[in-house]
Amino acid sequence: MNKRELKEFLDAKVEAYQRPEFLESDPIRIPHRFTRKEDIEIAGFLTATIAWGNRKSILNSATKMMALMDNEPYDFCMQASPDELRKTSDFVHRTFNGSDLQCFVRGLRSLYEAHGGLEACFTRFADAPTMGAAITGVRTLFFALPHPARSEKHFSDPGRGSAAKRLHMYLRWMVRSSEAGVDFGLWKG
Repeated sequence: MNKRELKEFLDAKVEAYQRPEFLESDPIRIPHRFTRKEDIEIAGFLTATIAWGNRKSILNSATKMMALMDNEPYDFCMQASPDELRKTSDFVHRTFNGSDLQCFVRGLRSLYEAHGGLEACFTRFADAPTMGAAITGVRTLFFALPHPARSEKHFSDPGRGSAAKRLHMYLRWMVRSSEAGVDFGLWKG
């Protein structure tokens, strides 16, 4: 494929996906339910984390996840008591289960309390030699607290060969601005 053909191909993809109608059936629909930056970041991160399988299943599971968090993902992550966390025990999306969700809530709380949040963490590693190295750096911060080893498989590690496609998708949502309003463009750093 030459440069002209590649440009035509990519322009066609932008035309197909950068339209409001796309939101109806895509996982990015979940963080679009929120207006607060932190809610968008967390809803997007958790939705991207479980974004494998068919879209309908992802949307159903992400909707259930947000409901378990009282549709206030940031407040839930920051304030959930052990009893409130336990109410997520029965959550399941494929191999991501309630103990994984609890681990991710605690990891997110730690990132916001100790490191200024998701944007600050990714910005901290902006000068890494590759995006994969940056993701690995954030992953290390995320899992700094004691956690079930099984939960680590749900946060891709490019340092171990993962392409981290779902995390790259999430980062695109947060960084890229879209005239059609599909991606958020929240992170400017």
